[in-house]
Amino acid sequence: MLIVVRHGQTASNAARLLLGRMDPPLTELGLRQAEGLSQAEGVASSARVVTSPLRRCRDTAALLGPPVDVDERWVEMDYGPYDGMPLDEVPAEIWAAWRHDPSWAPPGGESLRAVGERVRAACGELAAEAARHDIVVVSHVSPIKAAVAWALGVGDDVVWRMFVDVASLCRMSTGPATPSLRSFNEIHHRPSH
Repeated sequence: MLIVVRHGQTASNAARLLLGRMDPPLTELGLRQAEGLSQAEGVASSARVVTSPLRRCRDTAALLGPPVDVDERWVEMDYGPYDGMPLDEVPAEIWAAWRHDPSWAPPGGESLRAVGERVRAACGELAAEAARHDIVVVSHVSPIKAAVAWALGVGDDVVWRMFVDVASLCRMSTGPATPSLRSFNEIHHRPSH
């Protein structure tokens, strides 16, 4: 099983900022949420943990158990000049461009298609191993949505129809024939405060 989890809360996502490559630490609640993740079925007993290089993921992964491997392909989308901007201040035309064209990227940023390509490659490399034993991946909203799209065999534009909460997890079976989504956005293990 491939168990893909989103990092715990940061002050930036609690403030509803578009959080891409900025690297804030987890809040105290975020640390408790990461500890809650460690209690979710299959997480503590996983064979290994793979994480994004960003601190909020590395700190979450550290609470889930060794060994932890960093894989750059699980890093959050690069939002270019919109990184750190309040969600409701991102211009409407930018949201429209993202929604209507998965290959569109903000200046100096990354497209949904590029995120999908790197995450599909990472999932493909983990699939055979995850068919034998559980692997946990700690990542961010956009890569997690891309991993779900990989499991469902759908295009990158489906990401706009998903909500991935902080400290949530998704489970994907990777064998024997094709990947399949087993659960999405599980939060029952997560403390609320």
